[in-house]
Parts: sequence; C-alpha cells; structure tokens
Amino acid sequence: MGSIRGIKKRKKADSKDDHNASETPLLFLQPQPMDWWNQFAQRITGPLSQSKNIEKFESLFKISRKTFDYICSLVENDMRARSSNFMDINGKHLCLNDQVAVALRRLSSGESLSTIGDSFGMNQSTVSQITWRFVESMEERGLCHLTWPSTEPEMEEIKSKFERMQGLPNCCGAIDITHIMMTLPSMDSLNDVWLDREKNCSMILQAIVDPDLKFRDIIAGWPGSLSDDLALRSSSFFKLAEEGKRLNGSKKTLPDETVLREYIIGDTGFPLLPWLLTPYKGKSLSPDQVEFNKRLGTTRMVARRALARLKEMWKIIHGVMWKPDKHKLPRIILVCCILHNIVIDMEDNEHGDSPSGQQHDSGYRDQTCEFVDNTASVLREKLALYLSSKVPA
Repeated sequence: MGSIRGIKKRKKADSKDDHNASETPLLFLQPQPMDWWNQFAQRITGPLSQSKNIEKFESLFKISRKTFDYICSLVENDMRARSSNFMDINGKHLCLNDQVAVALRRLSSGESLSTIGDSFGMNQSTVSQITWRFVESMEERGLCHLTWPSTEPEMEEIKSKFERMQGLPNCCGAIDITHIMMTLPSMDSLNDVWLDREKNCSMILQAIVDPDLKFRDIIAGWPGSLSDDLALRSSSFFKLAEEGKRLNGSKKTLPDETVLREYIIGDTGFPLLPWLLTPYKGKSLSPDQVEFNKRLGTTRMVARRALARLKEMWKIIHGVMWKPDKHKLPRIILVCCILHNIVIDMEDNEHGDSPSGQQHDSGYRDQTCEFVDNTASVLREKLALYLSSKVPA
C-alpha cells in the first residue's frame, strides 16, 4: 500500500492482549441476537425514520448483514478496549453493533454529525468519537484487505484478467487520481497550496486498481495543487518501481522477441515509463497507435469505475467537506478504500454491480505530462504493433 500522509503508528498491545486477540475473532461466527436490527431501527427518528425501506438493513448501510457482522468482528477488540462507555441521549449503553452502525452511516451517507445524532438519538460528540474510534481500528485491522499482490499466482491471475479484457499482456494494474473537495478559510494564505488547477481546494487520492475494481495501492493526503505526475513521483510506489522492488515479476516475450516486463497503465497525466504505459498523444496517429489507445483506454476504465464507486458509496469523501482536519482526512480516505475492498472481498452485491457513472472528478480536465522515457517509447511501439496484429480481419 502507498503512503498515507498524516497516519500515526499505533502502539502494540502487550503479549497478554495479543493472546486474547488471537482468540476473539471467532466470536463473530456466533450468531448475533436476531432482534438487534429491529430494536436499532425502532430507535431511528426524524426524516430518516420516514424512509420507505427503513425496515431493510441494506437500505441504510448499503452492505449486507454478513459484511456488517464481519466488519464488527474486525474492530470488536479495539472498540471494546477503550474505557469510555458510549450512551445515547436516553442513557442507553451503545453496544458494538450500535457503534459500528453509527460509524458506517457517517461514512456512507456523508451526513453531518448533527443529522446522524438526531436520527440515532445521540449527541454530535458521541457520533464524532465513535466514528473516529472506528476509523483508527479499521486502518489497522482492515489493512489486510488493501495490499499489493504478494504471490506469483495472485499476480498471474490479475494479469490474466487484464489480458482477457482488451488483450494487454502482463498488465498489473490501472492508475488514476481523484480529488477530495474541501472548504478551507480563504483568508489563510497557508491554504493556497490546496488550490488545484480548477481553483478548488482539494486533497489528492492516487489509486492503483486491479480488474475486480479493488484498490491495490493508494496514496492520500497530498494537496490538490500537485499535478498527477508530481503526485506519482512523490509516492512510495514510484520509488519501489524505480528501484525494481515492485512490478518485478515474470516477463512475457512477444512474437518478435520483445521482452515485456510487468507494468501498470494510466492516462496522459502520467509520465511514460518502462513500468507505466500511457496513451499516444496528438491527432496524426497511425492505425496501430489508434488501436493501442483504444485498448488502453478501455482497460484503464477499471480505475475510473473504482473511484466512482468509492465516492458513490462512501459519501463522506464525496461532494465538499467543510473545514476538515487535514491530518485526519487521509486516514478517513484510507478506511473508505479498505471498506470498498471488503465489500468486494465479501462478494457483497447490495451496493449494485457498478456505479451509475464513471465520472469521479466532475469538472476536472485531463492533464498532460510531456515526460517520455525512450526505452518505454520503444516498448510501447512494439506492444502497439503486437496488439494491432491481433485485431480480427
């Protein structure tokens, strides 16, 4: 996973806590009381209680009960470990399920603390504390769901799926960048660094996505003023790839004996590198180049779809955030990405098979990076020729 600016390392538990933690995950396999959701739904008030589908669990949280129970199992130890006892405005103790429900609603709806507090019968401070405790736990306990492929069989499966899409051999991922919009005090000159090219205050999320729309590497927290090129070069993924520690798996030999290393694909905002292939630019393109651009463009749509789904499902990072804590926001973004992957890993279709659109950065124009590595340019030509030869007559 890429770096998350603002993240803090948590203290390790002592050996006794570690021992207990190794035993408790089995608890989530025990069936939860069947009446928890019924009781929780009855406590919901205000406009939310008037929803036609309020009796349906999935309509409120956009995930299945199976996925909800799994998420509860991940954070159970951490959520119970703190000394604070959260209660609603009536003095009722909030159980683990209550707390996770509040946090997931906050992240998935993007509603204000006051709105969620009014709906669930608790004060804003309680909603805020519960949500942040959940974020702190998930960024550690759920990180296993956001990792770069660690075995050759896993990577080979990814490459095989990419090749079946549009014929791109040895492709390992698609990279894209989206902007998390913010409202910051205009009188503070220090906030100018967050102004992006479209004159919005924003924070960058860079993501590398696999064929299943899962995030495999992310970097969050850089100011929107950075170009796509600079954001990439500032990431740990760039350093690892340049040092040969990433995208260093098995190679593929094309019919003309060209050796094709592992690579990812991106749009024109990224540099053309031996491990990052981008489209041809310009209007006077050869048929081979046009075909290459077509296949590359169709394949890299997985990244756009993943980011669109992320913002559509976890609306706390959609729209415009009001004066966010710029140190906490990257960690919230990370947890939303982890939750996105968990939904896919759990084969949860409650959110729908695909987002309603593929536009995750509405109003943003495509960027153009002029950097071209000569070795990568030759490699792209060879690959374009190979792909053109596979076009049916």
